[in-house]
Amino acid sequence: MDNNEWTVERHLDGKPAEIITLYHRFIELAEACGPFTYAVAKSAITLKGTRRGFAGASLGTKALGGYLDLQRSVTDPPIQRSSPYTKRLFVHHFKVVSMDQLDDKFAGWLQEAYQVGQGAHLARPVVE
Repeated sequence: MDNNEWTVERHLDGKPAEIITLYHRFIELAEACGPFTYAVAKSAITLKGTRRGFAGASLGTKALGGYLDLQRSVTDPPIQRSSPYTKRLFVHHFKVVSMDQLDDKFAGWLQEAYQVGQGAHLARPVVE
């Protein structure tokens, strides 16, 4: 493999089993939202919808980090910070250390992010 080529497998290589398990659960939750593609870089594994990336993961030695792009700001754990990305989007950085953090609430945020990946943030508000 070329040293400049990043793959999902390369990100997983040498990581603790519990972090790999968290990553696989994150991907299961994303797959439940619908089809997506991967864009893999040195810093993260990005999940892309038909319009744009909507979430990403970065495997550490003690936690699964990553981000979700949402149309609103969320401050609940495991979200560590939320900041405006554009007029319509907020990027949310998360850190997951246990399976119970990848719960129904997290799955809901991932579903919202998936909709952003499909272009939901581009919809114009209805003018009455």
